[in-house]
Amino acid sequence: MKNLLIVVPRSLRGTPKQPKSLHHLQQRQPLSSASKWNSTTNVVITNPILVIMESCSTMRQLKQIHARMTRTGLITHTFPASRLLAFCALADAGDIRYAHLLFHRVIDEPNTFMWNTMIRGYRKARNPNIAFSYFLRMLRHRVEMDCRSFVFALKACEELSGDFEGESVHCVVRKLGFDSELLVRNGLIHFYADRGWLKHAREVFDESSLKDVVTWTTMIDGYASRNCSELAMELFNLMLRGDVEPNEVTLIAVLSACSQMGDIEMGRRVHENMEKKNMRCSLNLHNALLDMYVKCGSLVAARELFDRMETRDVFSWTSMVNGYAKCGDLENARRFLDQTPHKNVVSWSAMLAGYSQNNKPKESLKLFHEMMGAGVVPEEHALVSVLSACGQLSCLNLGHWIHQHFVIEKGMHPSVTLANAILDMYAKCGSIEAAAEVFNAISERNLVSWNSMIAGYAANGQAKQAVNVFDQMRCMGFKPDDITFVNLLTACSHGGLISEGQEYFYTMERNYGIKPKREHYSCMIDLLGRTGLLKEAYELITSMPMQPCEAAWGALLNACRMHGNVELARLSACNLLSLDPEDSGIYVLLANICANERKWGDVKRVRSLMRDKGVKKIPGHSLVEVDGEFKEFLVADESHPQSEEIYKVLDEIFLSSELEDYDTDIFV
Repeated sequence: MKNLLIVVPRSLRGTPKQPKSLHHLQQRQPLSSASKWNSTTNVVITNPILVIMESCSTMRQLKQIHARMTRTGLITHTFPASRLLAFCALADAGDIRYAHLLFHRVIDEPNTFMWNTMIRGYRKARNPNIAFSYFLRMLRHRVEMDCRSFVFALKACEELSGDFEGESVHCVVRKLGFDSELLVRNGLIHFYADRGWLKHAREVFDESSLKDVVTWTTMIDGYASRNCSELAMELFNLMLRGDVEPNEVTLIAVLSACSQMGDIEMGRRVHENMEKKNMRCSLNLHNALLDMYVKCGSLVAARELFDRMETRDVFSWTSMVNGYAKCGDLENARRFLDQTPHKNVVSWSAMLAGYSQNNKPKESLKLFHEMMGAGVVPEEHALVSVLSACGQLSCLNLGHWIHQHFVIEKGMHPSVTLANAILDMYAKCGSIEAAAEVFNAISERNLVSWNSMIAGYAANGQAKQAVNVFDQMRCMGFKPDDITFVNLLTACSHGGLISEGQEYFYTMERNYGIKPKREHYSCMIDLLGRTGLLKEAYELITSMPMQPCEAAWGALLNACRMHGNVELARLSACNLLSLDPEDSGIYVLLANICANERKWGDVKRVRSLMRDKGVKKIPGHSLVEVDGEFKEFLVADESHPQSEEIYKVLDEIFLSSELEDYDTDIFV
């Protein structure tokens, strides 16, 4: 054939590919977009059929070209057949089954490039097992391999569940003498780093006498993606001392490491160096910088960078939402969310978490309803935040619906984090039986699971069950932490288990190395006070190795109310007011204690003190959920448009209850 091709294509020789270090940007590129069958080559094609082949876009066109090649005999030539195979195996519009037929029935003697194409094609088709089987066939049939054969085989191994295959490729690399090839070494480093075998990756890295930017970047990215930020930064500094210039992917990995470490200074130096070199930043690199500033708490720098960015995507906007939400500036966070052009589930989740973590559960649930109304399907992170809000508001109906709809009906396999959130929601809403069912269904419990179950039993007054769970937890080999003992002591306090509570408190440090904190002392003071041991409670609060907190004095004041000790109540209230002089509840509680003991002069003095300090009693209020919205009612509240009807119904309820009591009295 004449006028077929002039120069050997670069695709036959191979060019190294760099790792994608965008794991922390939440925007993975689809695998298919990275595999273009007709990548740029140094090939001059003049044959009209092959010219058409290069612009082929559908399998229908491909089959017509194939028929034409068969009629003209062009299919018997290696390069035309390889282009036909490459389209079927690698193009987005290709068909791997057709590639299989071509390879086995049409092509008589496939060359190395064609074998490599089949490995790549099956990997792209999400079938790494078959991809790896072609590599094994190459070995069995003694097909001559090149560097790319090993790189593509390792890429397939990354998607296999086992570890043997990748290690076997490494053995073949050594046996056939390819271990000195830079492209293959880079592939091995990437495989081991992707597996999390950083020690093996570093061994291959250190053995490499020649390192290019891909070598350094792959190892740095491996450390950064596995939260080994200090090692990533150490390697980056070594890279800077050499003669290898970092590229964009390197800097994204380094900025990720800075984010994890909270190293704002290093992040700024990287940014300044980029500006000094007048480096052209892609959107991904800008987003990595933005992410670094946000996670390091430098919102001013993040905002300045955001305002200067010519192009922004949903990740850029979400970073700002997340940054403001985490620092408690919910107004700005919500403004950025509302201005986000195309919100995704991550954007909504960031705002939901902001509301939930900043004690704004009503706003969290309202936003959740907006999100559902916008047709966005929530993921685990969003559900965890909403369930937390349900727990804070005792909103059992919505929490139960989330569990039923997303987990049970849709067959979602919840992570331990989501399962713990469901458990916690049921426990806080008082449905302890449902919480226990969820707890028993968790196959791999963590410490949070055990703590949540103990806390649930404690809050619902089931002290003995809480103690039983603690005993089971120890038998299962879990080591309790300080939160475990707060929950356990709370259970003992609510259940009146004095001796058990004292035993846990005094053995915390001796048996588990946990020094009691203010929270543990507060629990013990509450335990002693509730059971009438006011003297012992006062002795404990005065012997604390740290300054007593409001919770400790508040527990003692409440115990004084329960047992009518006015003198100790005065002392407790004075200490509480020195910590928080604006808390109206302290004055009211002290006045009520004095009133119960008929100390009317003391009551008058407390109320006079409130007036002098300008402290006003915060009115009590109730929340009622109606169609997903929460209505707040104060004492004697007439602000609701239907308040007249509401009070009429309440009067009927009171009348019915009085009649019920009256009927009962008659029969008694």
